[in-house]
Amino acid sequence: MHDGHHERAAADGGWSTAVSATLHCLTGCAIGEILGMVVATALALGDTASIAISIALAFIFGYGLTMRPLLAAVGTRRAIRLAFASDTLSITTMEVVDNAFIVAVPGALAAGLADGLFWWSLLVSLGIAFVVTVPVNRWLIGRGRGHAVIHAYHHR
Repeated sequence: MHDGHHERAAADGGWSTAVSATLHCLTGCAIGEILGMVVATALALGDTASIAISIALAFIFGYGLTMRPLLAAVGTRRAIRLAFASDTLSITTMEVVDNAFIVAVPGALAAGLADGLFWWSLLVSLGIAFVVTVPVNRWLIGRGRGHAVIHAYHHR
């Protein structure tokens, strides 16, 4: 099955691997964004603090999701280095696009968790960020970087 994955990735020029890596990144970013907004709302923090917490948590969860399967294979220090090397540009791209959209939508930053504006703007921002980040991950994979760096450890 693992060999079939390599054949599919080679056949489509690495796009399926890029989509998979971006979905992985999207998961960490979404968890971080939502949790950050919950924390900021619960603590009645302002927009800047809310964005900062959300971005920090997006990186923490993004790196954490990458490190989890690596820990047993390579140990903590190597897993940390691999996560930073493989995910930093992807998460950064996703967070810049995601947060730029949220800031551009009137009222989105002020919307509460019970407000539909909060949820639709978050979903649309993450969707746009996904579309923008897939080619970034494809570019990294094509150069043996990004998700390509950790792919060998996924099935250990």
